[in-house]
Amino acid sequence: MKISNLRFVIIAPTAEVLKWQKAFAAVAPKVHLEEGPKVRQPETVDVLLLWNHPPGSLKPFSNAKLLYSLGAGVDHLMQDPELPKGIPICRIVDPLLSFSMSNYILFAILHFHRRWKKYVHDKENCIWDHDSFPERKIKIGILGLGTLGQDAAKKLQFMGFDVVGYSPSKKVLPGMTTYAEGEMNNFLSTINVLVCTVPYTPATRGLLALPVFEQLQHPACLINVARGKVQVEADILKALDKGLLEEAFLDVFETEPLPKDSLLWSHPKVEITPHIASVTNPQAGATQMLENVERLLRQTPLEHLVNSTKGY
Repeated sequence: MKISNLRFVIIAPTAEVLKWQKAFAAVAPKVHLEEGPKVRQPETVDVLLLWNHPPGSLKPFSNAKLLYSLGAGVDHLMQDPELPKGIPICRIVDPLLSFSMSNYILFAILHFHRRWKKYVHDKENCIWDHDSFPERKIKIGILGLGTLGQDAAKKLQFMGFDVVGYSPSKKVLPGMTTYAEGEMNNFLSTINVLVCTVPYTPATRGLLALPVFEQLQHPACLINVARGKVQVEADILKALDKGLLEEAFLDVFETEPLPKDSLLWSHPKVEITPHIASVTNPQAGATQMLENVERLLRQTPLEHLVNSTKGY
């Protein structure tokens, strides 16, 4: 069977649908990407492309052969209590995602390390402070050593920063101390920059909270590029006001878009970006998907397969 004979359906917000339809038209013009969830004869659909689909909307697609997340994260799928069982789930792993994510993390760390906020303030007030030491002493902890976390850790280490990492399962990175399950307290107590790249699972929900911030070396910097529900925003504000955190770079939020009445917007120690630390390139993603569908048709192992038990 040819890919062009398969039925592809995308279920996502309208802006995402238009973006991915354009990408498929560019890289695979013979593949028609239908917009769901309501399509004719859903039982004949082969591949579902998904991002924030309505819970329960996958039920009519009883013969789907592959579910594909339109990003690196799959928490939007795992939260659906009616997610079909026994159907392989894949996610996009694009080198450009790692490139963009690491650049964001590097920028945030250098902003904190070089005390950039101070110098912006000095410029605004015409202060020539040549005598203060311009760099903070920092030790960086990467919380989550998946593809994105490892890429950032290696680049930071190459730049000469002192970097350690934590992952539930032991990861070995040359020249770097890594911690595993049961060693979280040891990991946190050695660092004053915490970079969060963990997937969102029941185990990581609300992980970034006061008990974590209290264990860091102080004052500390938090950088969260994972998922919004991994953090407790009320606790971040408390930690900033108590001096446990000196700065917070937040790209993700408990509710997105971030509500206009959120106190995070106006807090002087918080930097906010609208979930853009790393954005999937649709054409690269479409190419990767189609290559994996070819594997499916050849009955060869799929790449970037999600472990449904772990949730990522």
